[in-house]
Amino acid sequence: MKICCIGAGYVGGPTMAVIAQKAPDVRVTVVDMNQARIDAWNSDTLPIYEPGLDEVVKESRGRNLFFSTAVADEINAADIIFVAVNTPTKTYGVGAGRAADLRFIESVARTIADVATSGKIIVEKSTIPVKTAETIKKILAANSRGLSFQVLSNPEFLAEGTAVVDLHNPDRVLIGGEKTPEGQAAVEALSSVYAHWVPRERIITTNLWSSELSKLVANAFLAQRISSINSISALCEATEADVDEVARAIGHDSRIGPKFLKASVGFGGSCFQKDILNLVYLCESFGLPEVAEYWQNVVKMNDWQKTRFATRIVKTLFNTVAGKRIAIWGFAFKKDTNDTRETAAISVCRDLLAEMAEVVVYDPKVPEDQIRRDVLGAEEGEAGKRLIVVNSAEEAAQGAHAVAVLTEWDEFKTIDFAAVLAGMPKPAFLFDGRNLLDLDALRELGFTAFGVGKA
Repeated sequence: MKICCIGAGYVGGPTMAVIAQKAPDVRVTVVDMNQARIDAWNSDTLPIYEPGLDEVVKESRGRNLFFSTAVADEINAADIIFVAVNTPTKTYGVGAGRAADLRFIESVARTIADVATSGKIIVEKSTIPVKTAETIKKILAANSRGLSFQVLSNPEFLAEGTAVVDLHNPDRVLIGGEKTPEGQAAVEALSSVYAHWVPRERIITTNLWSSELSKLVANAFLAQRISSINSISALCEATEADVDEVARAIGHDSRIGPKFLKASVGFGGSCFQKDILNLVYLCESFGLPEVAEYWQNVVKMNDWQKTRFATRIVKTLFNTVAGKRIAIWGFAFKKDTNDTRETAAISVCRDLLAEMAEVVVYDPKVPEDQIRRDVLGAEEGEAGKRLIVVNSAEEAAQGAHAVAVLTEWDEFKTIDFAAVLAGMPKPAFLFDGRNLLDLDALRELGFTAFGVGKA
């Protein structure tokens, strides 16, 4: 069997690397038009950081795992084609700010229809709105050679930072297909790939529309839990309750469970906000305004939490941070990834820069040009002079009036806080946006320390 994956990003690269590792009898090729990205996949420095990914890629690359820009050739050679291109939120036209931008999906479908010389199984791996398969099928059916294609939905449920572990031992693999003999044969063909290492009872099959919708709903439910506990964190701060203790108490209820109840400065990443906004737009499109408003409020609460965190810093520092140095520890949206999409750090940094602070950022995996681009955009302006990126947490804190922890990198737990405190003006403040550190110990050292949801 030959597999081609179109899209060499956060989903396509790791997913295909693990398939190649676990199914050595399957030839897997990842294609992308971006030559620099493909060159990086073929080098010793991969274009994305994910624990364990280097080892997986190096084990299979050149054996049955390949990275190429020969898109047409690999489409023709493949039996199964995964589509793992970006589906960002639209920034223009109808549905701007909520609907998914499907131009890359449509472009891939047209390319397959144009260049394929035999029927293929097309697998939707990108996060897409329900009923997108209808669009893909119509485009493929318009090919001039009378070829037959089967379209499957196989959404990814990876968590960045643990993607390789998630791929090696998934909770479930979801495959949706048409309830026709041809559709079910395609479902079985894809199931047989995953069955190389995933127990059959974890491979769930549904119809196309249930599979497409399940991805959006899964992310919406997870984000909802985060926004829910973050809303309670504000109440905890007002009432001298401890949000971690509240989360632990309710998490012991088997009907609720403990996962995704960690209060923080807010969720980020490529999926949660994008998928909820997509769900909002779908609900509005199908005449369900009350449902749309319900899910919109999950995003609204997340945005408020980020603003609330920055506001707390300003109020605590005597209602002004103008001319003050604020250290930001961590910029990626979570630890063990270099992904900065929708990271809470962008909002917090912008709010502090707007208050005329000097913002000094350290992240162990995110490069300076990415941080500057995310915060400042194409035109840096005057604020660019007050945004500084450094090479260590200690350097960021040197001379800072306050430290804000925005990513839960493990290295922040082992810092010599006494030395950090000695290099800061007094009083020195620490704002733990991820509830990562022992606040009582920090207070004993002399910090004025705050955590989200902590009085």
